[in-house]
Amino acid sequence: MSAPLKNLEGSAPAEPRPSRSWALHLLLRYETLLFTVLVVEWLLFYYFGTTTNRRGVVVGFGTLDRQFDILRHSCEIGLLALALTPVILTAGIDLSVGSLLGLCAILFGKLWHDGGLPIPVAAGLTLVIGAAAGGLNATLITALRLPPLIVTLGTYSLFRGLAEAITHGAITYTDFPASFLFVGQERWLGLPVQAWLFLLVAIAIWLLVHRTVFGRSFRAIGFSPEGARYAGLPVERRVALVYVLAGLIAALAAIIYTARLGQAKADAGTGYELFAITAVVLGGTSIFGGSGSVTGTLLGVAAIAVLKSGLATLPVVIRLNAAEEISGLLTGALLLVALTGSVLPKILSSLRARRQAG
Repeated sequence: MSAPLKNLEGSAPAEPRPSRSWALHLLLRYETLLFTVLVVEWLLFYYFGTTTNRRGVVVGFGTLDRQFDILRHSCEIGLLALALTPVILTAGIDLSVGSLLGLCAILFGKLWHDGGLPIPVAAGLTLVIGAAAGGLNATLITALRLPPLIVTLGTYSLFRGLAEAITHGAITYTDFPASFLFVGQERWLGLPVQAWLFLLVAIAIWLLVHRTVFGRSFRAIGFSPEGARYAGLPVERRVALVYVLAGLIAALAAIIYTARLGQAKADAGTGYELFAITAVVLGGTSIFGGSGSVTGTLLGVAAIAVLKSGLATLPVVIRLNAAEEISGLLTGALLLVALTGSVLPKILSSLRARRQAG
C-alpha cells in the first residue's frame, strides 16, 4: 500500500475537520429556534391561561379539547399559508387569498342551495372556480408583466366585492347536511377531520417544494428571475402555476371553513391573508423570495394559532374583552419583526461593504 502524500514540511496532510458539528448546525437552524419559541409560548399559556367550557367549568389551556379547537380554527389559515409559501418563494405575493376564500364559500353555498347540486359536485366546481381565479392573477402577472402586489390588491377588492354583490350583503347559506358538517366539526381516528386534510396538503406542498426539481426552481426564480431564464427555466409558466395552486387551495379552505361553521357568508376569510403572510414570513421565508421552507411555514402557523387561542384564555385579556384586538396587534408586530429580520442581514452586509471600501 502506498505511503500517504506529504506536504512540504515532510508530514502527512491533516484530515479536514468539519467547521461545525451536525448537532450544532441543527441547533442553530431557524426552524429549531422557532420551535423553541413555540414551546415556550405554549408553556406560558399552559401555566397562566384558563378558559370556560360549554358547561361553565373553568379548564386550563392545555386540555385536549382546547388543542383540538386550535387545530380546527387554524386549518384554513394554515392552508392559505401553505399556498402562499411557493408564491413568496418566487418573490411574489397574493393578497387576494382571504377574499377568494369568501367568494368560494358563497359560490359553494349557492351551487348547493340555489343550484340544487350535490355536495361533491358543488365542491368540485368550487375548486375549479378557485383555480380559475388564481389563473386570473397568474395571467395578469405573467402575461401582462404587472406587479403581483398591485394585481392581487385589485383582485382582493374584486373577489370580496363579487361575494357582497352575490349575497347583497345579507344572504347566508345554512342548513348543510350532517354528512358535510362532519368534515369540519367531528373527529376521525382521534383527530379533527380537517386536520387530516390539512396534513395531506402539507405533505403534498412539502414534497413539491423540497423534493422535486420543479419545486426547487421556485427558489432560483425568486433569487434571480433573469438568471433562471438564462438557465433555461420556463419562469412565466412556473410562476403562473403557483398562483393557480394558491387559488385552488383557497377554494379548499373555503369548503372546510363552511363545514366548520355550518354556514357560507360573504365576509368569510376577512383578514386571513394577513395571518397567512405573517405565518410564512415568521417561518423564515424571505419576503424577497429565494429562500424558505414549508417546515418553517408550519411552525409559523402553529405559533400564530397558539398565540390567538392562548390570548383568549389569559384572565387579564378576558377582563378587558379584547382578545381579537390584542391578537391583531401582536400579529402585526410579529410581521414587522419578521420582515425586519429578513432585511437586517442585507443592511449589515451593505454597511460592512461600505466600511471596507472606505
